[in-house]
Amino acid sequence: MPEVIFTGPSGRLEGRFQPAKQKNAPIAIILHPHPAFGGTMNNQVIYQLFYMFSKRGFAVLRFNFRGVGRSQGEFDHGAGELSDAAAALDWIQSVHTDARGCWVAGFSFGAWIGMQLLMRRPEVEGFISIAPPANLHDFTFLAPCPSSGLIVHGDADRVVPQKDVQALVDKLKTQKGIKIDQQIVPGANHFFENHVDELLGICANYVDMRQAMIDAA
Repeated sequence: MPEVIFTGPSGRLEGRFQPAKQKNAPIAIILHPHPAFGGTMNNQVIYQLFYMFSKRGFAVLRFNFRGVGRSQGEFDHGAGELSDAAAALDWIQSVHTDARGCWVAGFSFGAWIGMQLLMRRPEVEGFISIAPPANLHDFTFLAPCPSSGLIVHGDADRVVPQKDVQALVDKLKTQKGIKIDQQIVPGANHFFENHVDELLGICANYVDMRQAMIDAA
């Protein structure tokens, strides 16, 4: 798991990169929770997602947004962090130029950034959004959502009430040409305390299902 430093819009960004064995392997970037509330690339969910994708043959990158860890810059309330995510995607694409697919996975604040990124980057074919903060940030940019993906949240989440996530999912499900899978983890709070294994199993099964569909096509 090499440590990497790559150039972002506000200076260097610190990441961890796991290359893939196959030259044309798909790529994935993992986006961490809110920097102002202790979110880093070493968050347990982010760490586990990183290895989940790696075990499935992806070239995968997780990194610290600006102002977190050794990443330069200052917190920018989402606009700068979206630019950081775009720079991360550029970097991993420069390393894996023959990638046959591209995924974005994000947790909480990272889910909001990830869903903005997929609106800007048509090569993103799949996404995982964990506890997207639908009550805290505007998601109306998803008009229409260009990619199929998975949205997971806990029914005991007090940071992002289930009704707000449900409203987002219901809106996305009305769009043609994509499929939104939704999974609700009973008893899980916003941080999935004591439910991380269950969460990762849901995410792994979804990626396996999507990859099997691609292989069968």
